[in-house]
Amino acid sequence: MYSRSSEPIQFERDCEAVMVPQGDTVTLPAGSYGYITQALGGSYTVFVEGNLFRIAGKDGDAIGKEPPPGLELPDGAGDEEVERLVWQQLRTCFDPEIPFNIVDLGLIYDANVEHGDDGLRKVSVRMTLTAPGCGMGEILVDDVRAKLEMIPTVTEADVELVFDPPWGRHMMSESAKLETGMM
Repeated sequence: MYSRSSEPIQFERDCEAVMVPQGDTVTLPAGSYGYITQALGGSYTVFVEGNLFRIAGKDGDAIGKEPPPGLELPDGAGDEEVERLVWQQLRTCFDPEIPFNIVDLGLIYDANVEHGDDGLRKVSVRMTLTAPGCGMGEILVDDVRAKLEMIPTVTEADVELVFDPPWGRHMMSESAKLETGMM
Protein backbone atom coordinates (compact mmCIF):
# COMPACT_ATOMS: atom_id res chain seq x y z
CA MET A 1 0.00 0.00 0.00
CA TYR A 2 1.00 3.65 -0.14
CA SER A 3 3.81 4.77 2.18
CA ARG A 4 6.03 7.82 2.53
CA SER A 5 8.66 6.09 0.40
CA SER A 6 6.22 5.54 -2.51
CA GLU A 7 7.24 7.45 -5.65
CA PRO A 8 4.69 10.06 -6.80
CA ILE A 9 3.63 9.89 -10.44
CA GLN A 10 1.31 11.62 -12.89
CA PHE A 11 -0.11 9.79 -15.89
CA GLU A 12 1.18 11.39 -19.08
CA ARG A 13 -1.38 9.58 -21.25
CA ASP A 14 -4.43 7.37 -20.85
CA CYS A 15 -3.23 3.98 -19.65
CA GLU A 16 -4.76 0.52 -19.41
CA ALA A 17 -4.43 -0.86 -15.87
CA VAL A 18 -5.63 -3.89 -13.93
CA MET A 19 -7.34 -3.38 -10.59
CA VAL A 20 -5.72 -5.25 -7.70
CA PRO A 21 -6.93 -7.69 -6.47
CA GLN A 22 -10.17 -7.79 -8.51
CA GLY A 23 -8.41 -8.24 -11.86
CA ASP A 24 -10.74 -5.89 -13.76
CA THR A 25 -9.18 -3.91 -16.63
CA VAL A 26 -9.73 -0.14 -16.54
CA THR A 27 -8.29 2.93 -18.22
CA LEU A 28 -6.60 5.50 -15.98
CA PRO A 29 -6.86 8.92 -17.64
CA ALA A 30 -3.98 11.24 -18.48
CA GLY A 31 -3.43 13.74 -15.69
CA SER A 32 -4.27 11.28 -12.87
CA TYR A 33 -1.95 11.40 -9.87
CA GLY A 34 -0.79 8.44 -7.84
CA TYR A 35 2.14 6.64 -6.24
CA ILE A 36 4.25 3.67 -7.30
CA THR A 37 4.07 1.18 -4.43
CA GLN A 38 5.94 -1.65 -6.13
CA ALA A 39 8.17 -1.73 -9.22
CA LEU A 40 9.31 -5.31 -9.70
CA GLY A 41 9.74 -7.55 -12.71
CA GLY A 42 9.11 -4.82 -15.25
CA SER A 43 5.60 -3.93 -14.10
CA TYR A 44 4.32 -1.37 -11.61
CA THR A 45 1.77 -1.43 -8.83
CA VAL A 46 0.34 2.06 -8.37
CA PHE A 47 -1.96 3.58 -5.77
CA VAL A 48 -4.48 5.97 -7.39
CA GLU A 49 -7.54 7.45 -5.67
CA GLY A 50 -7.63 4.82 -2.93
CA ASN A 51 -7.17 1.80 -5.24
CA LEU A 52 -4.25 -0.36 -6.36
CA PHE A 53 -3.61 -0.95 -10.06
CA ARG A 54 -1.04 -2.95 -12.01
CA ILE A 55 0.60 -1.20 -14.95
CA ALA A 56 2.35 -3.43 -17.51
CA GLY A 57 5.99 -2.64 -18.25
CA LYS A 58 5.14 -1.87 -21.89
CA ASP A 59 2.99 1.00 -20.58
CA GLY A 60 5.70 2.39 -18.29
CA ASP A 61 6.00 5.48 -20.49
CA ALA A 62 2.53 6.54 -19.24
CA ILE A 63 4.09 7.12 -15.80
CA GLY A 64 7.49 8.33 -16.99
CA LYS A 65 9.29 4.97 -16.95
CA GLU A 66 11.25 3.18 -19.66
CA PRO A 67 9.81 -0.10 -20.99
CA PRO A 68 11.89 -3.19 -20.15
CA PRO A 69 14.61 -4.14 -22.67
CA GLY A 70 14.04 -6.96 -25.17
CA LEU A 71 15.45 -10.43 -24.59
CA GLU A 72 18.37 -11.85 -26.53
CA LEU A 73 19.57 -15.38 -27.10
CA PRO A 74 22.84 -16.30 -28.81
CA ASP A 75 22.57 -17.79 -32.31
CA GLY A 76 22.27 -21.56 -32.11
CA ALA A 77 21.39 -21.52 -28.41
CA GLY A 78 20.56 -24.94 -27.03
CA ASP A 79 17.56 -26.01 -25.00
CA GLU A 80 19.56 -25.61 -21.77
CA GLU A 81 20.16 -21.92 -22.50
CA VAL A 82 16.49 -21.44 -23.34
CA GLU A 83 15.47 -23.22 -20.13
CA ARG A 84 17.73 -20.89 -18.10
CA LEU A 85 16.05 -17.91 -19.77
CA VAL A 86 12.62 -19.44 -19.04
CA TRP A 87 13.41 -19.56 -15.31
CA GLN A 88 14.93 -16.07 -15.48
CA GLN A 89 11.70 -14.76 -17.03
CA LEU A 90 9.54 -16.58 -14.48
CA ARG A 91 11.49 -14.75 -11.77
CA THR A 92 10.30 -11.45 -13.28
CA CYS A 93 6.65 -12.31 -12.59
CA PHE A 94 5.34 -10.85 -9.34
CA ASP A 95 2.02 -10.82 -7.59
CA PRO A 96 1.12 -7.10 -7.47
CA GLU A 97 0.50 -7.32 -3.72
CA ILE A 98 3.47 -9.49 -2.70
CA PRO A 99 7.07 -8.34 -3.29
CA PHE A 100 8.36 -11.83 -4.20
CA ASN A 101 8.59 -13.47 -7.58
CA ILE A 102 6.35 -16.44 -8.29
CA VAL A 103 9.30 -18.87 -8.35
CA ASP A 104 10.44 -17.94 -4.82
CA LEU A 105 6.82 -18.01 -3.65
CA GLY A 106 6.69 -21.64 -4.79
CA LEU A 107 3.91 -21.06 -7.32
CA ILE A 108 5.69 -22.78 -10.24
CA TYR A 109 5.33 -26.55 -10.12
CA ASP A 110 7.22 -27.22 -13.35
CA ALA A 111 8.37 -25.67 -16.60
CA ASN A 112 9.32 -27.74 -19.65
CA VAL A 113 10.85 -26.70 -22.95
CA GLU A 114 9.89 -28.73 -26.04
CA HIS A 115 12.08 -28.39 -29.10
CA GLY A 116 10.38 -28.67 -32.49
CA ASP A 117 11.98 -29.96 -35.69
CA ASP A 118 11.81 -26.42 -37.08
CA GLY A 119 14.11 -25.07 -34.33
CA LEU A 120 11.23 -23.34 -32.56
CA ARG A 121 10.17 -24.13 -29.01
CA LYS A 122 7.08 -24.46 -26.87
CA VAL A 123 7.17 -23.94 -23.10
CA SER A 124 4.68 -25.70 -20.83
CA VAL A 125 4.24 -24.42 -17.27
CA ARG A 126 2.15 -25.73 -14.39
CA MET A 127 1.56 -23.14 -11.69
CA THR A 128 -0.73 -22.36 -8.78
CA LEU A 129 -1.81 -19.40 -6.66
CA THR A 130 -1.46 -18.70 -2.96
CA ALA A 131 -5.27 -18.92 -2.76
CA PRO A 132 -7.72 -20.43 -5.29
CA GLY A 133 -10.00 -17.37 -5.17
CA CYS A 134 -7.23 -14.88 -6.02
CA GLY A 135 -8.66 -12.29 -8.43
CA MET A 136 -5.23 -11.83 -9.99
CA GLY A 137 -4.95 -15.47 -11.12
CA GLU A 138 -5.65 -14.92 -14.81
CA ILE A 139 -3.53 -11.76 -14.78
CA LEU A 140 -0.56 -13.74 -13.42
CA VAL A 141 -1.13 -16.52 -15.98
CA ASP A 142 -1.23 -13.94 -18.79
CA ASP A 143 1.94 -12.28 -17.42
CA VAL A 144 3.77 -15.64 -17.37
CA ARG A 145 2.62 -16.46 -20.90
CA ALA A 146 3.56 -13.04 -22.29
CA LYS A 147 7.00 -13.02 -20.67
CA LEU A 148 7.83 -16.53 -21.87
CA GLU A 149 6.71 -15.73 -25.41
CA MET A 150 9.20 -12.82 -25.41
CA ILE A 151 12.04 -15.39 -25.44
CA PRO A 152 13.56 -15.77 -28.92
CA THR A 153 12.61 -19.12 -30.54
CA VAL A 154 9.66 -19.63 -28.14
CA THR A 155 6.50 -19.54 -30.24
CA GLU A 156 4.02 -20.69 -27.60
CA ALA A 157 3.76 -20.80 -23.83
CA ASP A 158 1.07 -23.07 -22.43
CA VAL A 159 0.40 -22.06 -18.83
CA GLU A 160 -1.85 -24.35 -16.80
CA LEU A 161 -3.29 -23.11 -13.51
CA VAL A 162 -3.66 -26.02 -11.06
CA PHE A 163 -4.59 -26.32 -7.39
CA ASP A 164 -3.36 -29.83 -6.65
CA PRO A 165 -1.28 -29.98 -4.64
CA PRO A 166 -2.54 -26.88 -2.84
CA TRP A 167 0.03 -24.16 -2.21
CA GLY A 168 1.51 -23.90 1.27
CA ARG A 169 4.18 -21.74 2.91
CA HIS A 170 6.53 -24.72 2.89
CA MET A 171 6.79 -24.27 -0.91
CA MET A 172 8.49 -20.87 -0.56
CA SER A 173 12.24 -20.54 -1.09
CA GLU A 174 14.41 -20.13 1.99
CA SER A 175 15.12 -16.50 1.06
CA ALA A 176 11.39 -15.70 0.72
CA LYS A 177 10.68 -17.35 4.07
CA LEU A 178 13.54 -15.42 5.68
CA GLU A 179 12.41 -12.06 4.24
CA THR A 180 8.78 -12.58 5.28
CA GLY A 181 9.72 -13.77 8.77
CA MET A 182 8.21 -17.22 8.12
CA MET A 183 11.45 -19.06 8.86
